[in-house]
Order: sequence, then C-alpha cells, then structure tokens
Amino acid sequence: MSAAVLGAYVEGVGLLGPGLTGWASGARILAGEAPWVSAPTVLPAPEGLPPAERRRTGAIVRLTLAAGLEATRHAGADPAQLPAVFSSSGGDGENCHAICEVLAGTERQLSPTRFHNSVHNAAAGYWGIATGATAASNALCAYDASFAAGLLEALTQVVTEERAVLLIAYDAGYPEPIRAVRPIPDPFAVAFVLGPRRTPAALGRIEAHFTDAPPDTLASPLEVLRHAIPAARSLPLLVPLARASAATTVLEYLGNVGLAVKVSAWR
Repeated sequence: MSAAVLGAYVEGVGLLGPGLTGWASGARILAGEAPWVSAPTVLPAPEGLPPAERRRTGAIVRLTLAAGLEATRHAGADPAQLPAVFSSSGGDGENCHAICEVLAGTERQLSPTRFHNSVHNAAAGYWGIATGATAASNALCAYDASFAAGLLEALTQVVTEERAVLLIAYDAGYPEPIRAVRPIPDPFAVAFVLGPRRTPAALGRIEAHFTDAPPDTLASPLEVLRHAIPAARSLPLLVPLARASAATTVLEYLGNVGLAVKVSAWR
C-alpha cells in the first residue's frame, strides 16, 4: 500500500497509566531497564483549574491535564500557545453512566454539570481553562483506532501549518453494566508535543504512512495494556523512543489498514 508520508519531531512526551507514573520512569520500563508492576493508575489533582472547576472534574480531566502538562514541560513549550488534538475511544465513561442512571430513573433532573461534562470535547475545554490555551483544538473518536486517528490528525497539522501541535490520547473505564461490554481496566493517557523542526528537546523523529501489515504487539507484560486500552495502542511507538533506537512499528487503524510509524530516536 503506497501513501504520502507525514513526519514530525517528538519534542516532549507525557505518560500516565497502570504502573506508569510518568515518562521518566515509564521510559525505563519500556526500555526493559526496570520491571513493570501493575498497579491502579494514580490520578493527580487537576493542576491549574480554579476551585469551582476543580470540584466538577472527573478522571478524564485529571488524566489529560497530567499527561499534557508533562509533555509540554518536557518540550519546554508553552501550553497556552499550542493547538491541540484530543483523542479518546469513549470520553468520560463515569459521567455517561451517571447520566444513564438519571434517565433510567423516575426523577429525571439532570445536573447541568453532568450535561456539560458529557460532550466529547470536555477535556479540551478544561485544558483551555487550566492553561489559558486559545489555539484551535480538535476532539476525535475512532473506537479502538482512536490513537492512530489522533496521531494522523496531529501530524497533518504539523506538516500543513508548520507549527508544533500537542496530541493527548486517553481512555478511562466505565462502571457496570457498560463495563461488561467495554472492559477498559484503568485510566491511561499519552501525550506528545510534535514539531516541524528539530529542537534541543527533541527525542526523535517519526514518519507515518498507511500499510496493510498487521498491528504490532509487545513482547512484554505491557501487552496486556496495549490490548485492553485503546490509548495504550501507542505503547509500541513509545518503545523505540524509550530505547533511543530506530524501528518501524505498525499501529492499529481501521479495518485492514494499519498505520506504519518509522521512529528514529536519540538520547
């Protein structure tokens, strides 16, 4: 399968998930320098939000703020100046569950907070409040292909606009009964600052194109996360970045079409 190649430099990375408490420690695990120990994702307090907004936030907002702010700090970038792409397979599952409970009951008084948190771009809105960002943001959903879809959108913006873009891909689980049919085990987020030119902060360069090759898996215990959490489909891409090596990995996309990502990384 032939297609145009989209490329960008990776200026910063943020990572948060089960047993993964940030890029610095997570990179050691991904590089095979430290063991992965499965543990519930620890969500920090939502940084930068005023008290009123902080009280209204759920796991998704804390998750995206933590990963996005880590990536921008890593890159030395001002989050207020970056266009952003938010990508999630389902958004805020806990809020969705709470709304369904109300609608299934006899007292159908839906909280305005529940309603405005129900939209798929709620995380983008809270990001703007917390960071002062006024640049354009996109919120995407492509089910299990959401990470690859978000990466394609971010790369396209970098190439066409010739400016740095923030990508945050994230997922969190649903309570029962939705959890029975969509069993995402724990919150997970990854964030990248992608730029058109190499800077001193750059970890490496990535180039992506479509392929008919099957998606890659991980030959490590982290495969359980990659398989179970759509945003964790990013993990094979993170491995060569963590190892400061060169590799091409195929990410799950749509149907029989995959996204091949060539990574050239350095320390």
